[in-house]
Amino acid sequence: MHQWIVVLLGLGAALAFALSSSLKHVSAGHHPDAQSMGPRKLARFAQAMLSHPLWLGAIGCDVVGLGLQVTALHLGALVVVQPLLVTGLVFALLLRRFYDRHHIGRRQVVWAVVLSAALAGFVILATTGHNPIRPERADRLPAVVAGICGALLAGACVELGRRQRDEGRSAALLGIAVGIIYAATAALLKGVTDVALKGPVALFSSWQLYTVAVIGATGLLLNQLAFQAGPLTASLPATATVDPLLSIVVGVFVFDEQIRRGPAGGVVLALLVVLLGIAVIQLARNPEYAAARAEEAAGGP
Repeated sequence: MHQWIVVLLGLGAALAFALSSSLKHVSAGHHPDAQSMGPRKLARFAQAMLSHPLWLGAIGCDVVGLGLQVTALHLGALVVVQPLLVTGLVFALLLRRFYDRHHIGRRQVVWAVVLSAALAGFVILATTGHNPIRPERADRLPAVVAGICGALLAGACVELGRRQRDEGRSAALLGIAVGIIYAATAALLKGVTDVALKGPVALFSSWQLYTVAVIGATGLLLNQLAFQAGPLTASLPATATVDPLLSIVVGVFVFDEQIRRGPAGGVVLALLVVLLGIAVIQLARNPEYAAARAEEAAGGP
């Protein structure tokens, strides 16, 4: 009974996050175009985003999902809850398919299931290895290197996404950048929790807290830009894949965590990464969405 409660809480959190993504994607279509990333356009875009009822409703869904996730993590194991959250990708595409049948076809849902299964398998395998006692603080040099590399990679993805004419590629590249930012936010939150144990004075005088606030706000804005750029099948899978995979990499190189070792485990993880890449590419190539947009441009029904 206890395990079933954890499963239901995890699935509830995934559904809440999926509803949030769907609402954000719909609301992004009502914001002024900001794909050129100009300062004035970004300001108008942010203003419209913060005042749009659907986006505000999505934030409410995020709060509900976070509460369910925290409760599930309190009652159950991380390796059980986190893979369950991956099902949010399938839930989100099913919700969008119900809302707009012409933009998401059955083929995209099938690839979303493949992606979710591969990602869940990778998370389970990578997080059930032996993790000895490790230092509470991050290794400074790897953390700096990871931060610089992450910033450069995210910036390159944003620039490439801004220049892309293909909507699917643009949304996927921006989704990758969002995933990088989300992984960086998670790593910084880990540092914030360590600082918070020292008391409120240490917390509010730490640079980590304010850096998390800035990066988190940037992630929210960029996520909405990714939703505006193209189909949900391109941006959301890219974000959902890059975020956990990069978080595991950061955990290994910055926090000295370990993943499952051994030749068999390594081969399986490598195959799952290849499958993830194929699934993301297939989802970004959404013929139903392209056909619908062509029909709209031609003035069709």
